[in-house]
Amino acid sequence: MELIEALRTTGAVRAFTDEVVDDATLATVLDSARFAPNGGNAQGWHVVVVKDPDVRSRLRDLYLPGWYDYLAMYAAGLRPWSPVNDRVAESTAVAGAEPAIDPNGFAENLDTAPVLLAVFADLSALTAVDRDFDRYPFVGGGSIYPFAWSVLLAARNEGLGGVITTMCVREENAVKALLGAPDALALAAVIALGHPIKQPRRLSRAPVESFATVDRVDGPAFS
Repeated sequence: MELIEALRTTGAVRAFTDEVVDDATLATVLDSARFAPNGGNAQGWHVVVVKDPDVRSRLRDLYLPGWYDYLAMYAAGLRPWSPVNDRVAESTAVAGAEPAIDPNGFAENLDTAPVLLAVFADLSALTAVDRDFDRYPFVGGGSIYPFAWSVLLAARNEGLGGVITTMCVREENAVKALLGAPDALALAAVIALGHPIKQPRRLSRAPVESFATVDRVDGPAFS
């Protein structure tokens, strides 16, 4: 697949066929993804390929509470867990909502995804220059999430689709205990992969001039 086509058409895939993804294909995906850019070439990621059915079910159960909270906040008009949100408004939205259970939904069937990858970040390998800022820190993720995105791109080249999810981070301690992760590792994402029922072909995104400006944030639009 041509690079530009892959960049423009690799969307989030949450519905998969029953076709198995063999270990050789997954190994090829990870072998390509390991070349992702990262700070100091520290390659501070660790991937757990989750195969055990019981562990998968428990991982799904840890995913669901956060997912239902997300839906409750979204229904209340909030961007779930935005760093600038009113925490009282979030709590009110969650407290007054019934779980929006979807028996056929991705969350409820997370354990059945052909491939589940838990992606951990080695905190000792991150150069987080905003570590001591008063605002919400995020720079360290720049050494981890390009790898996660490269997994999706490499998977697309193998005819697979997938999605990067962060909902399990809400239950990080429990996930770390479940997967035997030491203190130095932080859960960055869970990636689900498989043969897509339908592969996205035309994604919708805002035009360049809506987010790029010249010389200043309030400068003229770049196009």
